[in-house]
Amino acid sequence: MSGTYYISAEKMTVGYDGRPLIENINIGVRRGEILTLIGPNGSGKSTILKSIIRQLRLIAGTVVLDGRDMAKLKERDIAKKLAIVMTERIKGELMTCRDIVATGRYPYTGRLGLLAREDRRIVDAALETVHAKDFADRPFSAISDGQRQRILLARAIAQQPEIIVLDEPTSFLDVRHKLELLDILKSMVREKQVAIIVSLHELDLAEKISDRVVCVAEGRIDRCGTPEHIFTDEYIRTLYGIETGSFNALFGSAELPKTEGDPQVFVIGGGGSGIPAYRALQRADVPFAAGILPESDLDYPVANALAAELFSVPAFGLPTAAQTEAAAKRMMAIGRAVCTVSAFGETNAANRQLYDAAQAAGILVGIDALLKGVEP
Repeated sequence: MSGTYYISAEKMTVGYDGRPLIENINIGVRRGEILTLIGPNGSGKSTILKSIIRQLRLIAGTVVLDGRDMAKLKERDIAKKLAIVMTERIKGELMTCRDIVATGRYPYTGRLGLLAREDRRIVDAALETVHAKDFADRPFSAISDGQRQRILLARAIAQQPEIIVLDEPTSFLDVRHKLELLDILKSMVREKQVAIIVSLHELDLAEKISDRVVCVAEGRIDRCGTPEHIFTDEYIRTLYGIETGSFNALFGSAELPKTEGDPQVFVIGGGGSGIPAYRALQRADVPFAAGILPESDLDYPVANALAAELFSVPAFGLPTAAQTEAAAKRMMAIGRAVCTVSAFGETNAANRQLYDAAQAAGILVGIDALLKGVEP
Protein backbone atom coordinates (compact mmCIF):
# COMPACT_ATOMS: atom_id res chain seq x y z
CA MET A 1 0.00 0.00 0.00
CA SER A 2 2.81 2.43 0.83
CA GLY A 3 4.02 2.35 -2.76
CA THR A 4 0.57 3.35 -4.01
CA TYR A 5 -0.51 6.03 -1.54
CA TYR A 6 1.26 9.18 -0.44
CA ILE A 7 0.12 8.53 3.11
CA SER A 8 -1.43 5.30 4.35
CA ALA A 9 -2.52 3.54 7.49
CA GLU A 10 -1.53 -0.12 7.42
CA LYS A 11 -3.14 -2.61 9.82
CA MET A 12 -3.68 0.30 12.20
CA THR A 13 -5.52 -0.12 15.50
CA VAL A 14 -6.61 3.06 17.28
CA GLY A 15 -8.13 3.84 20.64
CA TYR A 16 -7.50 5.40 24.04
CA ASP A 17 -5.42 4.24 27.00
CA GLY A 18 -4.53 1.04 25.18
CA ARG A 19 -8.17 0.09 24.64
CA PRO A 20 -8.92 -0.53 20.93
CA LEU A 21 -11.74 1.44 19.35
CA ILE A 22 -11.22 0.45 15.70
CA GLU A 23 -8.89 -2.34 14.59
CA ASN A 24 -7.10 -3.34 11.39
CA ILE A 25 -7.56 -0.04 9.52
CA ASN A 26 -6.14 -0.01 5.99
CA ILE A 27 -6.73 3.29 4.21
CA GLY A 28 -4.65 5.66 2.14
CA VAL A 29 -4.77 8.73 -0.04
CA ARG A 30 -2.83 9.62 -3.18
CA ARG A 31 -1.56 13.04 -4.13
CA GLY A 32 -4.18 14.93 -6.09
CA GLU A 33 -7.01 13.13 -4.26
CA ILE A 34 -9.54 13.89 -1.52
CA LEU A 35 -10.39 11.10 0.91
CA THR A 36 -13.38 11.87 3.17
CA LEU A 37 -14.38 10.13 6.40
CA ILE A 38 -18.09 10.07 7.23
CA GLY A 39 -20.11 8.31 9.90
CA PRO A 40 -22.22 8.86 13.02
CA ASN A 41 -21.04 10.97 15.95
CA GLY A 42 -18.69 9.02 18.17
CA SER A 43 -17.91 6.43 15.53
CA GLY A 44 -14.18 7.17 15.60
CA LYS A 45 -13.51 9.52 12.68
CA SER A 46 -11.55 12.03 14.77
CA THR A 47 -9.70 9.23 16.55
CA ILE A 48 -8.50 7.88 13.20
CA LEU A 49 -7.31 11.32 12.10
CA LYS A 50 -5.55 12.02 15.41
CA SER A 51 -3.80 8.67 15.19
CA ILE A 52 -2.65 9.32 11.63
CA ILE A 53 -1.11 12.68 12.59
CA ARG A 54 0.46 11.26 15.80
CA GLN A 55 -1.67 13.18 18.28
CA LEU A 56 -2.67 9.75 19.60
CA ARG A 57 -0.29 6.81 20.00
CA LEU A 58 -1.07 3.85 17.76
CA ILE A 59 -2.09 0.67 19.54
CA ALA A 60 -0.93 -1.35 16.55
CA GLY A 61 0.04 -0.88 12.91
CA THR A 62 1.94 1.73 10.95
CA VAL A 63 1.37 5.07 9.27
CA VAL A 64 3.53 5.50 6.18
CA LEU A 65 4.24 8.98 4.79
CA ASP A 66 5.82 9.22 1.36
CA GLY A 67 7.20 5.71 1.69
CA ARG A 68 8.61 6.16 5.23
CA ASP A 69 7.34 5.07 8.64
CA MET A 70 6.11 8.27 10.32
CA ALA A 71 7.18 6.97 13.72
CA LYS A 72 10.80 7.26 12.56
CA LEU A 73 10.50 10.79 11.16
CA LYS A 74 11.37 14.01 12.98
CA GLU A 75 8.59 16.49 13.69
CA ARG A 76 10.15 19.16 11.47
CA ASP A 77 10.41 16.73 8.55
CA ILE A 78 6.77 15.74 8.97
CA ALA A 79 5.70 19.39 9.21
CA LYS A 80 7.26 20.11 5.81
CA LYS A 81 4.99 17.49 4.26
CA LEU A 82 1.84 17.40 6.42
CA ALA A 83 -0.41 20.17 7.77
CA ILE A 84 -3.38 19.74 10.07
CA VAL A 85 -6.62 21.66 10.73
CA MET A 86 -8.29 20.11 13.77
CA THR A 87 -11.36 21.09 15.80
CA GLU A 88 -9.53 21.72 19.08
CA ARG A 89 -9.21 25.38 20.03
CA ILE A 90 -5.65 26.66 20.07
CA LYS A 91 -4.43 29.22 22.59
CA GLY A 92 -3.62 32.46 20.83
CA GLU A 93 -4.57 35.10 23.35
CA LEU A 94 -1.47 37.23 22.71
CA MET A 95 -1.25 36.55 18.98
CA THR A 96 -2.79 38.22 15.96
CA CYS A 97 -4.35 36.23 13.16
CA ARG A 98 -1.26 36.96 11.06
CA ASP A 99 0.92 35.56 13.85
CA ILE A 100 -1.09 32.34 13.85
CA VAL A 101 -0.74 31.94 10.08
CA ALA A 102 2.98 32.69 10.34
CA THR A 103 3.48 29.64 12.58
CA GLY A 104 2.95 27.60 9.44
CA ARG A 105 6.37 28.82 8.24
CA TYR A 106 8.33 27.64 11.30
CA PRO A 107 9.36 24.28 9.77
CA TYR A 108 11.34 26.34 7.25
CA THR A 109 12.93 28.93 9.57
CA GLY A 110 16.16 28.72 11.51
CA ARG A 111 16.63 28.21 15.22
CA LEU A 112 15.45 31.72 16.04
CA GLY A 113 12.23 31.27 14.08
CA LEU A 114 12.65 34.54 12.21
CA LEU A 115 10.61 35.00 9.05
CA ALA A 116 12.37 36.01 5.87
CA ARG A 117 10.80 38.26 3.25
CA GLU A 118 9.67 35.21 1.27
CA ASP A 119 8.04 33.71 4.38
CA ARG A 120 6.04 36.90 4.92
CA ARG A 121 4.98 36.90 1.27
CA ILE A 122 3.71 33.32 1.64
CA VAL A 123 1.80 34.27 4.81
CA ASP A 124 0.14 37.20 3.02
CA ALA A 125 -0.77 34.96 0.09
CA ALA A 126 -2.34 32.39 2.43
CA LEU A 127 -4.42 35.09 4.13
CA GLU A 128 -5.54 36.32 0.72
CA THR A 129 -6.50 32.81 -0.34
CA VAL A 130 -8.96 32.41 2.55
CA HIS A 131 -10.23 36.02 2.28
CA ALA A 132 -8.89 36.92 5.72
CA LYS A 133 -6.64 39.94 5.08
CA ASP A 134 -9.29 42.32 6.43
CA PHE A 135 -8.90 40.92 9.95
CA ALA A 136 -5.31 39.65 9.72
CA ASP A 137 -4.03 42.04 12.37
CA ARG A 138 -6.85 41.52 14.85
CA PRO A 139 -6.24 39.38 17.96
CA PHE A 140 -6.92 35.73 17.21
CA SER A 141 -8.92 35.52 20.46
CA ALA A 142 -11.27 38.31 19.29
CA ILE A 143 -12.58 36.82 16.05
CA SER A 144 -15.54 34.51 15.40
CA ASP A 145 -15.36 30.71 15.22
CA GLY A 146 -15.85 30.84 11.47
CA GLN A 147 -13.01 33.34 11.06
CA ARG A 148 -10.78 31.19 13.26
CA GLN A 149 -11.41 28.23 11.02
CA ARG A 150 -10.31 30.26 7.99
CA ILE A 151 -7.15 31.40 9.80
CA LEU A 152 -6.27 27.81 10.69
CA LEU A 153 -6.71 26.83 7.05
CA ALA A 154 -4.48 29.74 6.04
CA ARG A 155 -1.84 28.47 8.47
CA ALA A 156 -2.00 25.06 6.81
CA ILE A 157 -1.71 26.64 3.36
CA ALA A 158 1.29 28.74 4.48
CA GLN A 159 2.99 25.51 5.52
CA GLN A 160 3.04 24.51 1.83
CA PRO A 161 2.33 20.85 2.64
CA GLU A 162 1.92 17.90 0.34
CA ILE A 163 -0.95 16.57 2.46
CA ILE A 164 -3.54 18.31 4.66
CA VAL A 165 -5.60 16.54 7.33
CA LEU A 166 -8.79 18.35 8.36
CA ASP A 167 -11.28 17.39 11.06
CA GLU A 168 -14.74 18.88 10.46
CA PRO A 169 -13.33 22.05 8.83
CA THR A 170 -16.77 23.39 7.84
CA SER A 171 -18.38 23.11 11.29
CA PHE A 172 -18.33 26.83 12.14
CA LEU A 173 -18.62 28.27 8.63
CA ASP A 174 -21.62 29.83 6.94
CA VAL A 175 -22.72 28.62 3.51
CA ARG A 176 -20.56 31.08 1.59
CA HIS A 177 -17.38 30.21 3.45
CA LYS A 178 -18.07 26.48 3.39
CA LEU A 179 -18.19 26.63 -0.39
CA GLU A 180 -15.10 28.84 -0.52
CA LEU A 181 -13.14 26.49 1.74
CA LEU A 182 -14.04 23.43 -0.31
CA ASP A 183 -13.21 25.29 -3.52
CA ILE A 184 -9.79 26.15 -2.06
CA LEU A 185 -9.17 22.50 -1.22
CA LYS A 186 -10.23 21.40 -4.69
CA SER A 187 -7.91 23.99 -6.26
CA MET A 188 -4.97 22.78 -4.14
CA VAL A 189 -5.69 19.21 -5.16
CA ARG A 190 -6.03 20.09 -8.83
CA GLU A 191 -3.22 22.65 -9.19
CA LYS A 192 -0.65 21.50 -6.63
CA GLN A 193 -1.50 17.79 -6.37
CA VAL A 194 -1.96 18.07 -2.60
CA ALA A 195 -3.46 15.03 -0.88
CA ILE A 196 -6.42 15.73 1.42
CA ILE A 197 -7.88 13.64 4.25
CA VAL A 198 -10.98 15.24 5.75
CA SER A 199 -13.88 14.28 7.99
CA LEU A 200 -17.26 15.85 7.27
CA HIS A 201 -20.75 15.77 8.75
CA GLU A 202 -22.40 17.46 5.76
CA LEU A 203 -23.17 14.55 3.46
CA ASP A 204 -24.11 16.79 0.54
CA LEU A 205 -20.66 18.40 0.67
CA ALA A 206 -18.91 15.06 1.11
CA GLU A 207 -20.72 13.71 -1.93
CA LYS A 208 -19.64 16.69 -4.05
CA ILE A 209 -15.99 17.04 -3.05
CA SER A 210 -14.72 13.50 -2.41
CA ASP A 211 -12.78 11.24 -4.73
CA ARG A 212 -13.20 8.37 -2.27
CA VAL A 213 -15.22 8.02 0.92
CA VAL A 214 -14.48 5.97 4.05
CA CYS A 215 -17.50 5.07 6.20
CA VAL A 216 -16.83 4.60 9.91
CA ALA A 217 -19.44 2.91 12.11
CA GLU A 218 -19.70 0.69 15.17
CA GLY A 219 -15.98 0.20 15.70
CA ARG A 220 -15.03 -0.63 12.14
CA ILE A 221 -14.45 0.68 8.65
CA ASP A 222 -17.80 -0.30 7.22
CA ARG A 223 -17.28 0.59 3.57
CA CYS A 224 -14.87 2.46 1.30
CA GLY A 225 -15.57 3.58 -2.25
CA THR A 226 -16.48 6.36 -4.63
CA PRO A 227 -19.34 8.75 -3.78
CA GLU A 228 -21.46 7.00 -6.42
CA HIS A 229 -20.96 3.73 -4.56
CA ILE A 230 -21.46 5.12 -1.06
CA PHE A 231 -24.28 7.64 -1.33
CA THR A 232 -27.40 5.58 -1.84
CA ASP A 233 -30.61 6.10 0.10
CA GLU A 234 -30.55 2.60 1.57
CA TYR A 235 -26.90 2.59 2.64
CA ILE A 236 -26.93 6.05 4.26
CA ARG A 237 -30.06 5.08 6.22
CA THR A 238 -28.24 1.97 7.44
CA LEU A 239 -24.94 3.74 8.20
CA TYR A 240 -26.58 6.43 10.32
CA GLY A 241 -29.41 4.28 11.70
CA ILE A 242 -32.07 6.60 10.29
CA GLU A 243 -35.47 5.47 11.59
CA THR A 244 -37.51 8.65 11.17
CA GLY A 245 -37.57 10.86 8.12
CA SER A 246 -35.58 10.10 5.00
CA PHE A 247 -32.35 10.86 3.16
CA ASN A 248 -32.24 11.51 -0.56
CA ALA A 249 -28.87 10.60 -2.06
CA LEU A 250 -29.64 12.36 -5.34
CA PHE A 251 -29.91 15.77 -3.66
CA GLY A 252 -27.88 14.96 -0.54
CA SER A 253 -30.80 16.19 1.55
CA ALA A 254 -32.69 14.92 4.56
CA GLU A 255 -36.44 15.24 5.06
CA LEU A 256 -38.43 15.10 8.28
CA PRO A 257 -41.20 12.49 8.60
CA LYS A 258 -44.34 13.12 6.58
CA THR A 259 -47.53 14.30 8.30
CA GLU A 260 -49.92 11.37 8.29
CA GLY A 261 -53.68 11.69 7.97
CA ASP A 262 -56.33 12.54 5.42
CA PRO A 263 -54.99 15.15 2.99
CA GLN A 264 -56.33 18.66 3.60
CA VAL A 265 -55.08 20.10 0.32
CA PHE A 266 -54.02 18.84 -3.11
CA VAL A 267 -50.76 20.35 -4.43
CA ILE A 268 -50.40 20.63 -8.20
CA GLY A 269 -46.65 20.90 -8.69
CA GLY A 270 -43.74 19.91 -10.87
CA GLY A 271 -40.30 20.95 -12.05
CA GLY A 272 -39.13 21.72 -8.50
CA SER A 273 -41.85 24.35 -7.98
CA GLY A 274 -43.75 22.28 -5.43
CA ILE A 275 -40.86 21.60 -3.03
CA PRO A 276 -41.23 24.82 -0.95
CA ALA A 277 -44.98 24.15 -0.61
CA TYR A 278 -44.43 20.52 0.44
CA ARG A 279 -41.99 21.58 3.15
CA ALA A 280 -44.16 24.46 4.32
CA LEU A 281 -47.13 22.12 4.72
CA GLN A 282 -44.99 19.56 6.54
CA ARG A 283 -43.78 22.22 8.98
CA ALA A 284 -47.40 23.23 9.63
CA ASP A 285 -48.40 19.57 10.17
CA VAL A 286 -50.84 19.71 7.26
CA PRO A 287 -51.22 16.36 5.46
CA PHE A 288 -51.45 16.83 1.70
CA ALA A 289 -51.80 15.01 -1.58
CA ALA A 290 -49.57 15.80 -4.55
CA GLY A 291 -49.44 15.07 -8.26
CA ILE A 292 -49.36 14.25 -11.01
CA LEU A 293 -45.59 13.74 -10.99
CA PRO A 294 -43.33 11.58 -13.14
CA GLU A 295 -40.72 9.80 -11.02
CA SER A 296 -38.07 11.74 -12.97
CA ASP A 297 -39.48 15.12 -11.90
CA LEU A 298 -37.48 17.31 -9.50
CA ASP A 299 -40.49 17.46 -7.18
CA TYR A 300 -40.88 13.71 -6.94
CA PRO A 301 -38.29 12.75 -4.25
CA VAL A 302 -39.55 15.39 -1.79
CA ALA A 303 -43.23 14.74 -2.57
CA ASN A 304 -42.63 11.01 -2.15
CA ALA A 305 -41.05 11.66 1.26
CA LEU A 306 -43.61 14.17 2.57
CA ALA A 307 -46.97 13.68 0.85
CA ALA A 308 -49.62 11.64 2.62
CA GLU A 309 -50.88 10.64 -0.83
CA LEU A 310 -49.03 10.88 -4.14
CA PHE A 311 -50.21 10.52 -7.72
CA SER A 312 -47.28 9.61 -9.94
CA VAL A 313 -46.28 7.93 -13.19
CA PRO A 314 -43.03 6.20 -14.23
CA ALA A 315 -40.02 8.32 -15.13
CA PHE A 316 -40.53 10.47 -18.25
CA GLY A 317 -44.02 9.01 -18.62
CA LEU A 318 -47.33 10.79 -19.20
CA PRO A 319 -50.45 10.00 -17.16
CA THR A 320 -53.31 8.22 -18.85
CA ALA A 321 -56.80 9.70 -19.03
CA ALA A 322 -57.85 7.33 -16.24
CA GLN A 323 -54.95 8.45 -13.99
CA THR A 324 -55.75 12.10 -14.60
CA GLU A 325 -59.42 11.49 -13.82
CA ALA A 326 -58.52 9.68 -10.59
CA ALA A 327 -56.30 12.57 -9.46
CA ALA A 328 -59.01 15.11 -10.32
CA LYS A 329 -61.63 13.12 -8.44
CA ARG A 330 -59.41 12.96 -5.35
CA MET A 331 -58.66 16.69 -5.56
CA MET A 332 -62.36 17.50 -5.68
CA ALA A 333 -63.03 15.26 -2.70
CA ILE A 334 -60.34 17.07 -0.69
CA GLY A 335 -61.89 20.39 -1.65
CA ARG A 336 -58.80 22.60 -1.67
CA ALA A 337 -55.95 22.87 -4.16
CA VAL A 338 -52.68 24.76 -4.39
CA CYS A 339 -50.96 25.20 -7.75
CA THR A 340 -47.24 25.99 -7.74
CA VAL A 341 -46.74 25.65 -11.51
CA SER A 342 -46.51 28.90 -13.48
CA ALA A 343 -46.63 27.45 -17.01
CA PHE A 344 -48.00 24.36 -18.68
CA GLY A 345 -46.81 22.51 -21.77
CA GLU A 346 -47.22 19.12 -23.39
CA THR A 347 -45.39 17.25 -20.64
CA ASN A 348 -47.63 18.60 -17.85
CA ALA A 349 -50.87 18.91 -19.78
CA ALA A 350 -52.58 16.66 -17.23
CA ASN A 351 -51.72 19.11 -14.47
CA ARG A 352 -53.22 21.88 -16.57
CA GLN A 353 -56.45 19.88 -16.55
CA LEU A 354 -56.25 19.65 -12.76
CA TYR A 355 -55.64 23.39 -12.53
CA ASP A 356 -58.55 24.22 -14.82
CA ALA A 357 -60.84 21.90 -12.85
CA ALA A 358 -59.79 23.42 -9.52
CA GLN A 359 -60.26 26.94 -10.85
CA ALA A 360 -63.70 26.13 -12.26
CA ALA A 361 -64.73 24.60 -8.94
CA GLY A 362 -63.43 27.58 -6.98
CA ILE A 363 -61.16 25.49 -4.77
CA LEU A 364 -57.80 27.07 -5.67
CA VAL A 365 -56.09 28.75 -2.72
CA GLY A 366 -52.67 30.34 -2.25
CA ILE A 367 -50.23 28.51 -0.02
CA ASP A 368 -49.76 31.57 2.24
CA ALA A 369 -53.52 32.04 2.66
CA LEU A 370 -53.93 28.32 3.35
CA LEU A 371 -51.26 28.29 6.06
CA LYS A 372 -52.65 31.42 7.74
CA GLY A 373 -55.92 29.55 8.17
CA VAL A 374 -54.24 26.57 9.84
CA GLU A 375 -54.57 26.40 13.60
CA PRO A 376 -51.12 26.44 15.29
